[in-house]
Amino acid sequence: MKMKELNVKKVSALHVPVQAVPALLDQEKVAFQPVDTVNWEQFPYRPSVQFRIAHTSDSILLHFKVKEASVRAVAEADNGRVWEDACVEFFSVPAGDGIYYNLECNCAGTLLVGAGAGRENRRHAPQEVLDKVQRWASLGRTPFDEQVGDCYWEVALIVPYTTFFLHEITSLDGKSVRANFYKCGDRLQTPHFLSWNPIELEKPNFHCQEFFGRLLFE
Repeated sequence: MKMKELNVKKVSALHVPVQAVPALLDQEKVAFQPVDTVNWEQFPYRPSVQFRIAHTSDSILLHFKVKEASVRAVAEADNGRVWEDACVEFFSVPAGDGIYYNLECNCAGTLLVGAGAGRENRRHAPQEVLDKVQRWASLGRTPFDEQVGDCYWEVALIVPYTTFFLHEITSLDGKSVRANFYKCGDRLQTPHFLSWNPIELEKPNFHCQEFFGRLLFE
């Protein structure tokens, strides 16, 4: 199986507020990529999900667009159960040493960031690290119960390199980083588990580095 590769453009986002990230990426002509692989036939639902990514001298810029049949944002605080909500995720191995980070964001911009070498014993980012991640959510930042019906939503994030809290990452210039992008909603009326790079496992599991694609940072 061939891994997907994506070139990640370097842009300047100095003094750009997070809500202006989509406009900046438009201006820089950064294209959207689909998160559309259904890996498990018992979860066939495929909402429309796309992401785009760029980087700056000190951060990663992420922008997701989603259209799905229901949304919810029940997790009230960072490092809560955001994967049960309408959730988009970015997993990466920024230092290339086998330690990967899972950054998970629900449709209200509530975040979970974990780090470790495997699925068990993940370490959560401290709140002061999470507070530095700027977030914009088109549905607002307030938690809400499930809403059924065609829902369209976006989130944009400015993720400083300090988010990779077990490492001292100062630049990704010229780096090749293993990564994958996901969309899930474990407790939505129609649970689903989509990925950017396909996952060849029997049961839903996003925590498998062997199925990460590759990001090539300018």
